[in-house]
Amino acid sequence: MEDVAREAGVSGQTVSRVVNARGYVGATTRTRVEQAMQHLGYRPNSAARALRSGRFRAIGVIMFSFSSYGNQRTLDAIAVRAAEMGYALTLIPVESSARETVAGAFRRIEEHAVDGIIIVIEAHQLDEAEVEMPHGLPVVFVDSNRGTSHPFVDTDQAQGAKLATEHLLDMGHETVWHVAGPAKSYSAERRRESWQKTLESRERAVPEPIQGDWSAASGYEAGTRLRDIDEVTAVFAANDQMAIGVVRAFRESGRDIPGDVSVVGFDGLPDAAQLWPPLTTVQQHPEKVGALAVDALLAELGSGERTQTPLVGTELIIRESTAPPRTSR
Repeated sequence: MEDVAREAGVSGQTVSRVVNARGYVGATTRTRVEQAMQHLGYRPNSAARALRSGRFRAIGVIMFSFSSYGNQRTLDAIAVRAAEMGYALTLIPVESSARETVAGAFRRIEEHAVDGIIIVIEAHQLDEAEVEMPHGLPVVFVDSNRGTSHPFVDTDQAQGAKLATEHLLDMGHETVWHVAGPAKSYSAERRRESWQKTLESRERAVPEPIQGDWSAASGYEAGTRLRDIDEVTAVFAANDQMAIGVVRAFRESGRDIPGDVSVVGFDGLPDAAQLWPPLTTVQQHPEKVGALAVDALLAELGSGERTQTPLVGTELIIRESTAPPRTSR
């Protein structure tokens, strides 16, 4: 750094500011320092900087699944926000909730030079695994409200399911049938519970939910069962992929969407607007969830205090897959 300072004709402190992206340095001076670094072949030694500062400028992410739309968007947001704050990511995927698999992921992440960990694993899966959290590192959970002292960041799943169910009831449907997500998913559980409570608060019948696995194929299978029930006029699917399968099943049987059956999804897939008919859906914001998770982790790194983040709200996007039932028109 002293060589760079001499080459650029600046102080060592100015070089440090450029290297660490901290403090103000004028554009002309910054360019001169960067050119000197390039000319001399200087690269910052991250290990040495970590020894001096006690920080590695890296965040570990342990994630269960890359297949869901929400997890993909959340990971992307975590990466973008971390980069904005000058942090790199170390990603450890886990293939199952088996105790040894999750414990192994924690061991691997602790072997890496990270300052804190963001865990994107369903709380049920962690409960089953019965593993201890990494010691001495700040931890933030995503998509979880488990009984823990660690901060968590999540979408307001209950609010979203209530919006979807109330929308269908307000259009005149007597009740709403539900295609639920996997039994071990907290997101699916919260959506199912909110759907049920909304129906009960309106003193409506609560049909037995049909369980899927988040895939369009499982939504189609649920739809083939629902289409044989004449009373079904409204369906709330726990995600957009399953809603796509439901729509296909009803249309194959000759039942019109939304003329005979209204369908609402959950997630806000970009392609949902391009379906026929365009899908009414609950829009969640995984990009906000990911950014807030990074912010919560860095806040704890900065102050040592754990702060709880409010649930991220949802919006109902109304499109042509929902309409009043024929009897009320």
